[in-house]
Amino acid sequence: MKIRNRFTNKVIFESEHKTIRTTVLFAVGSRADLRWANLSGANLSEANLREANLSRAYLSEAYLSGANLSGADLSGADLSEAYLSEANLREADLSGAYLRGANLSRADLRWANLSRADLRWANLSGADLRDCNFHKAKISYRKKTVKIQFIEIEDKKIENGR
Repeated sequence: MKIRNRFTNKVIFESEHKTIRTTVLFAVGSRADLRWANLSGANLSEANLREANLSRAYLSEAYLSGANLSGADLSGADLSEAYLSEANLREADLSGAYLRGANLSRADLRWANLSRADLRWANLSGADLRDCNFHKAKISYRKKTVKIQFIEIEDKKIENGR
């Protein structure tokens, strides 16, 4: 199976595996550089893609539900309409990523970099967004793009039962 560059169609990784799923898992396990990879529509649900280099990859409509993408480089990636429900995206770099219409429900996005990401029409219900970087991210609410500002709330321990 071959993984090709999304623009040039040049082969960027090749293996004897029969499916795109097993080929991607083997590539990631081999620490292969999958920048610009065309993985549109791939079924990578529950896959371990920890620290994978998927910068500028084309993952539109990919199935990544429950996948481990912690620490992965997804900067500039196209994840439009991707299924990322319950995915682990902790500490992932999603800067400049195109997540329009993506399903991120119940995803773990703690410490993720979402600066300049396009999250318009994305489903973020139940997602853990603690300590995310949303600098200049685009998010929509009721069909309108909105500017958001997060404030830091200091956790204070209650001492002596008060």
